[in-house]
Amino acid sequence: MAKEKGNIKSDILWRVGVVFLLFLLFGFAVLFKIVYLDVIKSEELLKKSIKFSYKDVIITPNRGDIKSSDGSLLATTLPKYEIRMDLKTESITQDVFDKGIDSLAIQLSQLFGDKSISDYKRDLKTARKRGNRYFLLKRDITFPQLKQVKQFSILRRGKYKGGLIVIEKFKREKPFDFLASRTIGFLIEKNDKDKYGFVGLERAFDSDLKGEKGIAVIRKISNNRVMPVDEQVAPVDGADVITTIDIQFQDIVENELLHALEKHDADYGTVVLMEVKTGKIKAIANLEKSIKGNYVESYNHAIGTSIEPGSTFKLASLIVALEDGVVKLTDTIDVEGGKKKYYDRWMKDDHKGDNKITVKEAFEHSSNVGISKVIVNNYEKDPRRFIERLYNMNLNQKLGLKIKGEGTPLIKYPDDESWSGVSLPWMSTGYGLQLTPLQILTFYNAVANNGKMVKPYFVTEVQKHGKTISKFSTEVINPSICSKSTITKAKEILRGVVKNGTARNINSKDLAISGKTGTAQIANNNEGYKSKKGKTYSASFVGFYPSDKPKYSCIVVVNNPKRGGFYGSGVAAPIFKHIANKVYAMSIDIINPINDELNKSQVPYQMAGYKSDILELVNRTGLYYKESIENSNWLMASADDSTLYIKDKYIATNRIPDVRGLGLRDAIFILENAGLLVKVYGTGKVKKQSLPVGQGFSKGERIVIELS
Repeated sequence: MAKEKGNIKSDILWRVGVVFLLFLLFGFAVLFKIVYLDVIKSEELLKKSIKFSYKDVIITPNRGDIKSSDGSLLATTLPKYEIRMDLKTESITQDVFDKGIDSLAIQLSQLFGDKSISDYKRDLKTARKRGNRYFLLKRDITFPQLKQVKQFSILRRGKYKGGLIVIEKFKREKPFDFLASRTIGFLIEKNDKDKYGFVGLERAFDSDLKGEKGIAVIRKISNNRVMPVDEQVAPVDGADVITTIDIQFQDIVENELLHALEKHDADYGTVVLMEVKTGKIKAIANLEKSIKGNYVESYNHAIGTSIEPGSTFKLASLIVALEDGVVKLTDTIDVEGGKKKYYDRWMKDDHKGDNKITVKEAFEHSSNVGISKVIVNNYEKDPRRFIERLYNMNLNQKLGLKIKGEGTPLIKYPDDESWSGVSLPWMSTGYGLQLTPLQILTFYNAVANNGKMVKPYFVTEVQKHGKTISKFSTEVINPSICSKSTITKAKEILRGVVKNGTARNINSKDLAISGKTGTAQIANNNEGYKSKKGKTYSASFVGFYPSDKPKYSCIVVVNNPKRGGFYGSGVAAPIFKHIANKVYAMSIDIINPINDELNKSQVPYQMAGYKSDILELVNRTGLYYKESIENSNWLMASADDSTLYIKDKYIATNRIPDVRGLGLRDAIFILENAGLLVKVYGTGKVKKQSLPVGQGFSKGERIVIELS
């Protein structure tokens, strides 16, 4: 028994000894490791700790602005905020949530208007039930909106107690929405989240706009927080780009083009307005029908789309013949009743019936037969001479624009394998070759500029903090595309088109316009000019004004109009006229002075407006008037030779009001207060309204008013 107890005791002592020895060895190992790390590896570990505690962070500079010629912002970078909510935070107890949910839903719905109160309330409850800690309330809100949100129920408690999460982002904005949108361009994000200009001026001047990145050092501290330690390289903000765009002209151009595209149900349209002497692009619009059926700026057709110019190219053909002296404007041509066969193909005129007409008349009435016979009769044996003349006028060369994507001109040379016996006659009338709308305009602008061809440009200078760092001015492509005498004749026939020819529908005694209509049949891919879809056309008009001292040149192209005709005279020329009249009216430097003697005693025959405005105007005239006024706030005034009559103008409140005769300000005031969405065309007083007077309507319904 005693022996067994002794064995047990020795066994226990042995085990305790082993455990003690192990602890002793472990202690020595720990002590050794401490000494090793503190003495031998201390420097290396210190370097590693610094490496993992400190980090270089890229500081993104502020991107520069793109501005119009008067300094208005066309593109700028603004802070935007994304707001989310942590609905699982412990600080938002069920009692706090239940008491504040109704108010929060009301406030969010009223501020953003994107969802109803009940929808907001339902979504918040669902998110809380699911334990959503990152629930999206709204993206892309402004700073003033953020300030309001911070005062909303529950959220006013702050980040930790109210669950409000605010994420700041910087977004490129265009204050004028789609005006010149494609020309201004837009940004695209790289894989490393860096943004750069993708198209338009954003791309062309990306290096100026983006600035230079900075580098800052931050240090990681507890709870995954960071703090700045030092700024190694400060960011350099981007420069501002000042464009040639006149925002008022741009607005006119966009609205007139949009109105016409909607009227004619066209596929797309483009308009470019250029200053004759300088080449400055004052306005450029490119509108294309989207899948949804509305018109948007999705592609810069003016710069990038090469088209067969059709009859607008007849000017180049005739300039070649006039410059070579092979024809005179007074020469007579037999147009053979408007039908002529070249080899196996027939060429036809849209305006038939004539036989012998002058060269000038052939151009004015856009005779395909007449112009083609001039060219074929004189250049058939040596077509190279005709083509070389076109090349000498730079029609085969790109303009070399800063904006990328310019279409390449195509004017075949007789050595080309596709050249045939019908190439020359068809080319003379604008077929079998390709030019972009801006290239066509540049050629016509050279005629307006007495033969000097200047390069179109979009930017006048680049500024940094208001100081010019680079400047752009007029570049001459060709000092003289032809002789002065030929230019004089070219101007004569272009004026004749509007006075006597295909564009006489836009002739006006107030503003002399010169230009050329174009109606080109469009080839449909591999099907040619005749396809299963039927014939499609491109309507155009290009010219300049005022005719005697040209200030602006302009081109209008409308592709595939499906309603209301397809001729350049009926589709494109009216757009040109409306733009020209409005731009002319705003251009004090070119407008003719008003004859005060003729207007001294003239009184508007009829006018309407707000009561106090009408009475003040009438009292200022000092004329005798008769009134029939009760309690209406709106009056109608009409005049005969000796007396002004004033009476009430009834404005309905629950039916479509009659705003005809009112000025724009008054009309918009009445219609918008009634709850209608207003679309405006024209200037002056309201001439027409799209919704009938007295008809019932729904809030938010659209009404179009036309001014005269």
